[in-house]
Formats: sequence, C-alpha cells, structure tokens
Amino acid sequence: MDKTELIKRPIEKELGEFRELFESSLESSNPLLGEVLSYIRKRNGKMMRPILVMLMAKLFGHINSSTLHVALSLELLHTASLVHDDVVDESDERRGQSSVNAVYNNKISVLVGDYMLATSLWHAAHTGKVELVELVARLGQALSEGEIIQLANISNRDFSEDIYFDVIRKKTAALFTASAESGALSVGASEEEVSRAADFGEMIGIAFQIKDDIFDYYESPELGKPTGNDMLEGKLTLPALYVINKLNDESVRELALRIRALKASKEEIASFVELVKREGGIAHAEQVMYEYRNRALQLLPASADEALRLSLTAYIDYVIERKK
Repeated sequence: MDKTELIKRPIEKELGEFRELFESSLESSNPLLGEVLSYIRKRNGKMMRPILVMLMAKLFGHINSSTLHVALSLELLHTASLVHDDVVDESDERRGQSSVNAVYNNKISVLVGDYMLATSLWHAAHTGKVELVELVARLGQALSEGEIIQLANISNRDFSEDIYFDVIRKKTAALFTASAESGALSVGASEEEVSRAADFGEMIGIAFQIKDDIFDYYESPELGKPTGNDMLEGKLTLPALYVINKLNDESVRELALRIRALKASKEEIASFVELVKREGGIAHAEQVMYEYRNRALQLLPASADEALRLSLTAYIDYVIERKK
C-alpha cells in the first residue's frame, strides 16, 4: 500500500470534511481576492500538517469541530507565512510552481497573506477553546521570530549548529509541534499527553527540515530549484555547518562567510556544495535526521491503536523518504 494511503486510512472521513472546510475558506466575492485565493488553493500540497492534527486527535480521543477548525487555522497560517516568505526572499517559485508574488505582485501577495492570517484567527476563535487561540498566536510569533533570527544570522561569523536548530524549531518544527499539540488539545487530552504530542511533532518537524536542507545539494526539477539555492540566499544549513566546523579551515570559513554575505559566485557555491558532499555533510545530516525519526517513534504511547500506530509510523517515514 502507498504510504500516503496508509497515513490517511484512519481519518479518511474527517479528512474529506476538512478539505471541504479548507476549500470554502479560500473563496471571496471580491474578483481579485477570489482569483488569488483560487490560485493558492490549486497550489496547495498534501495537507501534511492538518493530517497530523487529526491523527493526534484520534490518538487521544475523537475528532470534533474544534479539531477541524484548528487544523484549518494552522494550515491557513502556514500558507500565509509561505506567501509572505516568498516576498521577503524574492522567490519566483515554490515547490516547482510560480509563487504568488511572481504571478501577481508583492503588494497583492502581502495583502492576501494578511487576509489569510485574519481568516486563520477567525477559525482559531471558532474552536471555542482559548488555549487553541493562544497556540495559534504563539505559532505566529515563533514563525516571525525564526525568520528574524535567520536574517540576523547572515552577519554572524560563527557557524553554530545550536543557532541552526533554534531557527528550525521556531520555523518548520514549530508548525509540526503546534499541529500535534493542537490535535491533542482539541479532544481534551491530559497535560502529559499534550506535552508528549508536542514533543512528537517537534521531532518530526526537525527531521522534515533536515530533509529539505539535504534536497538543496541535488538538482531537482520537482522542487523547482537548482543545487545550492539556499546558499544563493545566504543560508548555510546542517550539512554545511558540520563540514565547516569539522575542517576548521580558514579558507573554507572565509568562503562560507562570503556565501552568507551574498558575495560568492555561482561557481564558488558549486565548489562548496561538492566539498560538503565529499566531506560527509550529507551523511551527517541523514544520521541526525534518523535520530529524530527514532526519537519521535519512541514517544508513541504503547496503548496506541494498531491502525494509528501504523499510520503515524508511515507519516514519520514519509517525511524522511519523500522526494520533494
């Protein structure tokens, strides 16, 4: 059986209900807004975070209206943050498709992103649970803080893995943490269960981002970006940080600083990519990714329903085995 089918099996009915709610949330009687929202709706991915919300809700109780509305709130917040990120990064593509700002313009992208953020908060309020509203608000803060830390890090002369993990905990991992935590909260799980769910989400989120960082070292038409694309934006991720610190070579450090400062040529970046591969940066990142995968599995309760255990295991494995 295909992994995605195995993942969805315990929540097929509820996922259908969620998709209807999601579609209706991205509609507007305003012609221009409706057009942009329709474009965003067609580009939407595999719903991995809403699926995690629902799986965790089912793990600790029964999926209800609050579950669906908080899943939608988080997905809208996530999508809005991507629309805004593409403006900040001046990106023309997102996962192999033209970004909103490339099809329309920056002004429209920012305003539509703002509209989606407001819609996200409306659905958070519609859960009727103040703790879920607070969770969504905290997530918004974490995503913004992660972006600011990342921008500030461009001028940093240190190559700290601690800062790297701090950034991804506040960006990618924060979304998975909030998804798992909100699923448990929506069904009234105990404090200990909610905490365990949040830790489970964080482990998955960190593994997810490391996988994304590994993608940057290989040509990928599916992802719609060339090798070293992150470095073209001044970003040095786990494979590179490992090699820089391992070699402790001044010429390597100077090149890395040039990459951060956006002063390196494409040829220099290509050479640095090959150095990272040759010196074991990818192997190290993959090892760390699997460590987080195993830590996530250990957090699943022994009493978990077998179908849910299989589904959540497939979810984790999909995160680290995906092609885009």
